[in-house]
Amino acid sequence: MSRGARRPYTERTSTSFAGCREMTAFIDDTPLWIFLMAALTLGLAPFTPEPHLVEKLKMLAAGTLAKPIDIFDLVMHAAPWALLVAKAVRLFLARGA
Repeated sequence: MSRGARRPYTERTSTSFAGCREMTAFIDDTPLWIFLMAALTLGLAPFTPEPHLVEKLKMLAAGTLAKPIDIFDLVMHAAPWALLVAKAVRLFLARGA
């Protein structure tokens, strides 16, 4: 099977970590400044009156985050921050090893 070819669903096993390897390769290959800029712009937009991420986290803490659009909005604004944290952890672990 060629390097880029994916096995049919029936041949995949539950212990296959191909997606995890692809994601860690993406995180390792992407420069830190890109994740930082994404977190500061997309993660905090709109900036006034308060960032969406802060608003959605307040809603989550209050228990009022129920609408699907609000949950989607939280995930979209938190994703750049999650990638930035993942990159920072990978860099920290690489230096410690």
